[in-house]
Amino acid sequence: MTTTPSGTTRGPAEPTSDARVLLRPLAPGYVTVDAGLWRRSADVNRSAAIPGGLEQLAKAGNLRNLEIAAGVADGEATGPIFADSDVHKWLEAAAWEYAREPDEQLLADQLHVTSLLAAAQADDGYLDSVPALRNVPRYSDLPWSHELYCAGHLFQAAVAQVRGTGRTELLDVAVKLADHLVATFGDGTGQLREVDGHPVIEMALVELYRETGTQAYLDLASWFVEARGTGIIEAHGKQPTYFSDRVKVREATTVEGHAVRAVYLGAGAADVAIETGDAELLAALDTQYRAMERGKQYLTGGLGARWEGEAFGDPYELPTDRGYAETCAAIGGVQWAWRMLLATGEARYADQIERMLLNGFLAGVSLSGTEYFYVNPLQLRSDAHAEEDRSPAHGRRGWFDCACCPPNIMRTVSSFTGYVATADGPSLQLHQYAPGTVTAPLDGGTLRLRVETAYPDEGSIALHVEEGPDAETTLALRVPAWADGATLDGAPVLAGTYAKVTRRFAAGDVVRLDLPMTPRLTSADPRVDAVRGCVAIERGPLVYALEQPDQEAGAVVDDLRLDVSGALSDEFRGDLLGGVTVVRAHGAVVPGPDAEATTPYGPATTPSAGPVRDVTLTAIPYYAWANRGPQPMRVWIPTR
Repeated sequence: MTTTPSGTTRGPAEPTSDARVLLRPLAPGYVTVDAGLWRRSADVNRSAAIPGGLEQLAKAGNLRNLEIAAGVADGEATGPIFADSDVHKWLEAAAWEYAREPDEQLLADQLHVTSLLAAAQADDGYLDSVPALRNVPRYSDLPWSHELYCAGHLFQAAVAQVRGTGRTELLDVAVKLADHLVATFGDGTGQLREVDGHPVIEMALVELYRETGTQAYLDLASWFVEARGTGIIEAHGKQPTYFSDRVKVREATTVEGHAVRAVYLGAGAADVAIETGDAELLAALDTQYRAMERGKQYLTGGLGARWEGEAFGDPYELPTDRGYAETCAAIGGVQWAWRMLLATGEARYADQIERMLLNGFLAGVSLSGTEYFYVNPLQLRSDAHAEEDRSPAHGRRGWFDCACCPPNIMRTVSSFTGYVATADGPSLQLHQYAPGTVTAPLDGGTLRLRVETAYPDEGSIALHVEEGPDAETTLALRVPAWADGATLDGAPVLAGTYAKVTRRFAAGDVVRLDLPMTPRLTSADPRVDAVRGCVAIERGPLVYALEQPDQEAGAVVDDLRLDVSGALSDEFRGDLLGGVTVVRAHGAVVPGPDAEATTPYGPATTPSAGPVRDVTLTAIPYYAWANRGPQPMRVWIPTR
């Protein structure tokens, strides 16, 4: 097998050889990104976000909790009951980042935190510092205690550490805790028939099974999936919808409740279906994902329409200014889509990953990598008031009291290359495009490609073969669903599919995929009441937004209208927001009602209070907004 630069041969989700999948992940170490948007994100994640995150965890008291639990400090626990989970996500981020490029300080920081976790662990394997320090009886309030949620993130960090660094110290802690959970939960005599209020343990146990081969971990993950919807949480006096616990997973037809919980559960159930060969469960998950995509997902890929409960709303309930779209939900949506892509091979799941990553996810972190959004609405009004810490009207924040999103972002950026490609036997599939290299061990030898592209700013993707296997090989390139008119080596290819080339590749060969990047206007289903009569601007995979600093003097974003009959133009601006392509449209400023009016309502025929003024509207990629302070912004623009 080809040796990767980092030695990493497995990524965050690595199905076993017997798993029911059509595609096999190409591990992060086989892919490099050396320029462009994702390289900039990786660089600031490494240089600023990850070291800054460790400092923030110390400042917020998360690390102090572990020190107290480990017996090396005194005091009382601080922060939310699930404070350990943010440490675990940081550990996962550090492990994948070390795999990308080894660094002794990064490894030393991981091992120090790992040693605290090992010292804090109880003799029987239980580990969660805050409940233990607060003398909360174990598993006495699982709907809210997050004990299994914390364990799940620890398992994921342990898998990342052994795969990314080769060290097993955290894996030893994880196995001891997992064995404790196997002995504690289930339908056996003396076991607890309980589920955690916040899923993640399911996919974490499956990955630990994949790493260790311990069947009991897969069995417990399957038990947790099947136990949902059987009245367990409702028996605690809780409303089951919030916890995705109203309907059994294999009987559900849509997603509901807390968005992050719902998509984490979907990802975990997909892992179980993949490893057990459960076609019925997988089909149910496909139905649920389709329902989410069809009526409960924002154009940006954002998930969660309601601040209340951080939850999905009803179908087509997608308000723009009060949209929640938590950054963690986009991450969970990517994790679920990736597993469904491996299982089905369907291009639409790769499209989903692209939409969520480039829009709903990247909007959650500043260009500097150190400031974050917890919530990602599609509109911020000119006179918006910052109600609480999460409110985007504050602008991006350095940290949160509930800091689930920042370390979640870190681990996703550091493992991005694991979502780029899959490879197995004689075939390589490219799902995401970024400049760099892809090295795939295939039948007959190695296929090594240099990817030259300025995507997502430009649509030309040239694959230069640097080494080819001594066998016929199939190269499959995703053609996004939006890319009508795409060509492969000059020949038309169908959008929403994989364009394939099968031949014996040799060094010097070039394969070129060209995706049309003409800006386009997008409308919503008329049942999305919040944006009826509006359009959005998209270009390639990116959703665009109007932000106040880019508009003409006196043209307030709230009062802008777009002329759908006018042409759209685009221009790359290397001097703006780290380098972005802006899109310009014809429009107008339409003043609102007279400020002296006693009500905002009036006859339908009432004209605007002032003259209409023609202006040029300038839009930037949605992910880049709020990097110049909190500014009025909107994605959906009323038409003129």
